[in-house]
Amino acid sequence: MKPFNKVFSIILCLVAVIMIIPLNADADMGPKPSVQITFENLSDELCYGTLLSAKESTGPSSAWNGKDEDAQHNENPNGYYSYLTFGYDIWKAFVDYEDKDGFYFLQEAWQINETKKLAWTYYPPDEFKILLYFPETGKFSISGVYERYAFDSYFTVNMDSMGLTVNYNEEQSTDERIEAYHSYNYRAEIFSLIIRILITIAIEMGIALMFGFSKKKQLLLLIGVNTATQILLNVFLNIVNYKSGETAFIVFYVLTEIAVFIIESVIYCKIMKKYSEKQKANWFYVLYSLTANSVSFGAGLIIAQSLPGIF
Repeated sequence: MKPFNKVFSIILCLVAVIMIIPLNADADMGPKPSVQITFENLSDELCYGTLLSAKESTGPSSAWNGKDEDAQHNENPNGYYSYLTFGYDIWKAFVDYEDKDGFYFLQEAWQINETKKLAWTYYPPDEFKILLYFPETGKFSISGVYERYAFDSYFTVNMDSMGLTVNYNEEQSTDERIEAYHSYNYRAEIFSLIIRILITIAIEMGIALMFGFSKKKQLLLLIGVNTATQILLNVFLNIVNYKSGETAFIVFYVLTEIAVFIIESVIYCKIMKKYSEKQKANWFYVLYSLTANSVSFGAGLIIAQSLPGIF
């Protein structure tokens, strides 16, 4: 096979991989928005929490339609929802709760007295109220209305001074007793950003060695270029992620990777030759850039599934 045909075949395969991966990611592989609430000074009394939604559904979660077979609790005889951590009594208490503003229980709830956290990590409602239920006393506590303010929205609730006086059998709560404040985890996001950059650079350096770029000046150039482009890429994507969410993240992920590939190809063709004892044709440096960026792009999407806290 002629060199040109061989290179063309490799590029064609890589482009095919790039085209396939984003389609899968767009379907269900990409990162999902989340609402994560930390409850400070919450007692150890059995407690379940949920987010009441301003809309009847969000993603796969929806309000009960009145059909027994669609009641989402782990005692459902159909066995559809055996993975859930709450049974009929907890589900019924939330279903029967009547919010004064007409917010909906979407049949998602979590026991929070042990973890002190409520994490809705798969299509949480955009506008919601925090509702807690204490089965041992039959009491509820409700918050005001909050909105997701970022792709991953963090809140903290201090339970220390809360008075829980609303009984389940009495007229249901009209008081807004839970107060939450934004507590976006910037430290964790910065840490995950650094990890992403380091993983990407490590992958691209490994490919560089496979392409025979082993001279000190070559490696320093590659490290410098990759560090700069990856910082710009990841900072930009973090901003998109924070502001616009999953769809925009995927779209801009693809577009910025293409832009990075073009920029790096030009730099390598112009400068890398100066650091090479045996200068290669431009297509060789373009092929390296395409391979390195394609592999790191695909690896990023795969790792995002295994380590969603990092990607």
